[in-house]
Amino acid sequence: MNYEHEPHGVFFLIDNKSFYASVEAVARGMNPLKARIVVMSEADNTNGGLVLATSPDAKKRYHLQANVSRARDVPHDPQLSVVPPRMNLYIKRNLQINDIFRRFVADEDLMPYSIDESILDLTHSWRLFGNTPKEVAMRIQHTVRRELGLYTTVGIGDNPVQAKLALDLYAKHDPDLISEIHYETVPEKIWPIEHLTDIWGIGHRTEAHLQRLGIHNMGELAHVDPYELKAEMGLIGQQLYALAWGIDRSQLRQRRGPKNASLGNSQVLPRDYVNQNEIEVVIKEVGEQVASRLRHHHRLAACVSLSIGFAYAATSVDGRSGFHQEMRISPTDQNSEIVAAILKLFNQNWAGQAIRNVAVYTSRLSPATSQQLNFFEPTGQQVRRAATDHVVDGIRDRFGFTQLVYANSLMRGGTAINRASLVGGHNGGNAYE
Repeated sequence: MNYEHEPHGVFFLIDNKSFYASVEAVARGMNPLKARIVVMSEADNTNGGLVLATSPDAKKRYHLQANVSRARDVPHDPQLSVVPPRMNLYIKRNLQINDIFRRFVADEDLMPYSIDESILDLTHSWRLFGNTPKEVAMRIQHTVRRELGLYTTVGIGDNPVQAKLALDLYAKHDPDLISEIHYETVPEKIWPIEHLTDIWGIGHRTEAHLQRLGIHNMGELAHVDPYELKAEMGLIGQQLYALAWGIDRSQLRQRRGPKNASLGNSQVLPRDYVNQNEIEVVIKEVGEQVASRLRHHHRLAACVSLSIGFAYAATSVDGRSGFHQEMRISPTDQNSEIVAAILKLFNQNWAGQAIRNVAVYTSRLSPATSQQLNFFEPTGQQVRRAATDHVVDGIRDRFGFTQLVYANSLMRGGTAINRASLVGGHNGGNAYE
């Protein structure tokens, strides 16, 4: 591979190590690497809590996995602290960390990748802060550690994908929490990886597809015929081949916004729901939230989908984890029409299983430049109903969601009022720590 014409820069991908758990450890005056802390949603609910984060020591001792392990997997150890999330505090720390990064790069050279990862393009600025990129990385680490008490892990590369792979594959296991991948080190750093799912961007389904083609590791992926791979897998095949060679031609300054191909909401229920009336209350609430999002984005939806996830016990009996169904509708952003459609999908496909997850999504979106009327009810009634939805949106935007709620949210099973205080689906907590 001739890398001469590929982009060459200095990119850092910085991860805040065990972010949620580390923030909780620092708040308690503890060393994040030595504390035994588990951040768990609904920490007071031993049946339904999901482990969101673990400190490094807790992960090593108890073999817990974030977003996989549940309350039943957490041991009863007096030395282990199980705490609820405080999303507002984590967001505040994320903003503080990125403000530190801005001391080293311009705004256009910083891209927050997630709440605990950021990409920095130091191509034009690293020489201002050290003799080598690694020296600059250590300076950033020490600054974050000194000011916020948090440990950061840094992957360094000639482009963003090399930095990401260096972070995931090596930096997290390095004593300095820093590692590098460059074009010249691709054969020794990327090709020896035996498990394809260890690579960012390759999931189990993609791995299975590659294995059917006789590709079982990154070395084999790098040496496959790229034209045959593209013919078999399309654009993703071309991207995987470039990944195996450490090639990434994206430009950090050329930001791309979301396409808004769909809009939706989902939620994990606080307990197993088996009563039909209670389930329908939640479905209505989620449907109304989705319709409100459509109106805020000035979009009409011509397709709605409903996904129902069964509870753990129901999955064992039924043999399925849930169901997903969708249907076409006339373009709309109205509560009543979207709720009617998803309730129809629910009643056609639910057979009494206990459920734990509800998700509603809309697609086939178009600009909301007009209102579609029907012949089956008076025009004035249709116009007033649409106007009512917008009035409710305006009141909630100004005074808060809980100042005006539909009566069904006050019924048993309703979750909308409680969820109004959540951030990202979890407890917001106190940011002033």
